[in-house]
Amino acid sequence: MSADTSTSAPDPLDGISRILDNAAGAAIAQMTAGLSPATILQAFSDWGMHLAFSPGKQLQLAAKATRKNVRFLDYALRSASDADAPPAIEPLQQDHRFSDPVWKQPPFNFFVQAFLLNQQWWHAATTGVGGVTRHHEAMVEFAARQLLDTLAPTNFLATNPVLQRKIIETGGKCLVDGFQHLLEDMQHLVRGLPTAGAEKFRVGETVATAKGKVVYRNRLIELIQYEPTTDKVRPEPILIVPAWIMKYYILDLSPENSLVKWLTDQGFTVFMISWHNPATEDRDLDMDSYRLLGPMAALDAITTITGGAPVHAVGYCLGGTLLSIAAAAMARDGDNRLGSVTLLAAQTEFSEPGELGLFIDEGQLNLLEKMMWSRGYLDSGQMGGAFQILKSNDLVWSRVLETYLMGEREPMNDLMAWNTDGTRMPYAMHSQYLRRLFLQDELAEGKYIVDGKSIALTAIRQPLFVVGTERDHVAPWRSVHKIHLLTSAPITFVLTSGGHNAGIVSEPNHKGRRYRVLTREADGLSYDPDEWELRATPKQGSWWIEWGEWLSHLSGEPVAPPPMGAEKDGFMPVADAPGHYVLER
Repeated sequence: MSADTSTSAPDPLDGISRILDNAAGAAIAQMTAGLSPATILQAFSDWGMHLAFSPGKQLQLAAKATRKNVRFLDYALRSASDADAPPAIEPLQQDHRFSDPVWKQPPFNFFVQAFLLNQQWWHAATTGVGGVTRHHEAMVEFAARQLLDTLAPTNFLATNPVLQRKIIETGGKCLVDGFQHLLEDMQHLVRGLPTAGAEKFRVGETVATAKGKVVYRNRLIELIQYEPTTDKVRPEPILIVPAWIMKYYILDLSPENSLVKWLTDQGFTVFMISWHNPATEDRDLDMDSYRLLGPMAALDAITTITGGAPVHAVGYCLGGTLLSIAAAAMARDGDNRLGSVTLLAAQTEFSEPGELGLFIDEGQLNLLEKMMWSRGYLDSGQMGGAFQILKSNDLVWSRVLETYLMGEREPMNDLMAWNTDGTRMPYAMHSQYLRRLFLQDELAEGKYIVDGKSIALTAIRQPLFVVGTERDHVAPWRSVHKIHLLTSAPITFVLTSGGHNAGIVSEPNHKGRRYRVLTREADGLSYDPDEWELRATPKQGSWWIEWGEWLSHLSGEPVAPPPMGAEKDGFMPVADAPGHYVLER
């Protein structure tokens, strides 16, 4: 009689092998700044092998190289006799590195033309190769762009006339000042201090100054209730769920650009979630923990304090994604406590996440999980570094040039100071978020499980107000726009000028602000992003005004403000705003 082989005893080496693999992965991640060497190698191998087997593409690239050399020589000959000769190629619209007229003078004009023609050729070389996966193509094209940005003539003294002029004008003092800035920044980095200048913006003193009380606290959130600034308020309170990757006060910066203050001035009772900054002991907090201890716990407190009126829920960035999950689960379970849902630069569909998707695949997540395993969390500096790489031209090399070579440090403002005040993300939550949403797109596909059952955004019937921003490299507006395909609820979609943060902090009277808006009624037709742009109404000014009118339309007549907290029900004020969690480092 043969032995039963249907089950096997656990391999005694399982535990040891897992520890060794995790330790090795964590070590590699430290050396590569969290980038997976295997993923990068796969991408370049995919591109290189398919290019090697594409003689037609090779012929095309050779022809392009020849044409670009001819164009360069033609420009060189023309410019020799005509200083105003039209260039062979112009920079991209968003590329302002060569805007100074001095770049048109020889020999620097030749450096610029050679660089731009090279840039164009490499774009052609890294794209359109048959057989290469879309993800690998994007990675290779991105890597080539990063290398070219590193080698741009703006980054070197010998090839940058603007820097040369600055050195002559200052007698070399700019280099001395730049070196001092470099030493100062290195000291701040070594000591774990915020960027120089950020110390002027103190939480609770110069930023996050809206008056209020912490009326509820658990291991993950503090719930702030803000004091009314009007005699009467709308009966429907507002709950704001910010992203947990950064501190909440992006929505309560200086008094003149505080969304919280503006809402209270419009006669709304405002509640804000302030997230705890996770440490190693919080490694097992997962997405469901964030849902239950975050918006669901906050809703319990709010409805008790305000008397049960429907809540206008607002989610920003990751907080908007979490709010969407919570709203879908509530709709599935017949929980009708939400009166409306507002999503600010928040994705619900992740098939096209923008350039952030470059860092998300199986190999990259495997390395990231091993890096988090060693400490139990992902440090905010590592995520911030990824965002800077995405816009290296704007966020890295321009800073090196201006700060360390030209000696000009950009004055710190409240938004920049906030951007240095990051938070950590626990191992379990961040791993689930990236895998279940970014990698597997479970929410959009109706596969996301809450309490043992799947949820679907189609269940949401409350009116939606959704905001995308034109220059968002974190949550591209075309990705945000896909909410139209996932629910039949009425949607007012706004596309505003600015980026992921500056586009949202868009107070009235802010110069140069504009937006487009279009409302789709319940069960109405949906348009693709291009068609939507053509049909949307362009307006000048702040989208806050549009939103305020929308909220007012969905709210009842003003009544007396609710009490601050509900002591008899266990929601006693425990601290003044901004609370304790926002100060955690």
